[in-house]
Amino acid sequence: MIEIDSVSHAIGGSTILDDVTLTIPRGGVTALIGPNGAGKSTLLSLIARLEKVQTGRIRVNGLDVARTPTAHLARHLAIQRQDTVIATRLTVRQLVGFGRYPHHKGRAGKADHVKADEAISALHLDAFANRFLDTLSGGQRQRALIAMSVAQETDYLLLDEPLNNLDMAHARSLMELLRGLADRSGRTIVVVLHEVNYAAAHADHVVAMKAGGIVAQGSRGDVLTARMIGDIFDTPVSVMPHGDHLIIHHFG
Repeated sequence: MIEIDSVSHAIGGSTILDDVTLTIPRGGVTALIGPNGAGKSTLLSLIARLEKVQTGRIRVNGLDVARTPTAHLARHLAIQRQDTVIATRLTVRQLVGFGRYPHHKGRAGKADHVKADEAISALHLDAFANRFLDTLSGGQRQRALIAMSVAQETDYLLLDEPLNNLDMAHARSLMELLRGLADRSGRTIVVVLHEVNYAAAHADHVVAMKAGGIVAQGSRGDVLTARMIGDIFDTPVSVMPHGDHLIIHHFG
């Protein structure tokens, strides 16, 4: 599990996270939802130690992220940020292969190539494996970056707005893929989502944030109510059952 204890964070004197205490259960898909500026991306960066924890403590699988050596933490945790900058003259296969670095330390073997190819196939990128990244669409590059994180083969996978640049069909396909990956491998996938309907359809656990704090957490049925979503986003919504999940209607 991921344990976040009394974490606060400020940038330039502005509070981004305010005394956040949260436990993210092991296994399945956890969705972080909330309006812009709620602190979702910052929280993900702190969990992955891309930013230093200023106040409080974060543990992943019992490992204190502030004290665990980077090489060891990278065997447990992978993150895909929304602002990742990549060299465009890499092929998809080369990029995804970088995800194996925590395992091979620069000396890739046959098993590493197999794992990279499996990640490419999982993201439906076989036809693009030898293409340079600058020849791909934004959505295809996004999937390649996620494939790199999948290839890292960690227990915990953190994804910050992975549906950016994806059209409706590919966004749905990616969420279904992540759902299947969590179910088959037992991985814990934590994903920041702006469209709450994807959380309603695919998440086991939902964490709602606003103004740097945790407003609600629990099952999607407990968190994704019309009143709760309306309060979080300051807009009226209706919630309707649809099969085994919910549809959140937020259009006037």
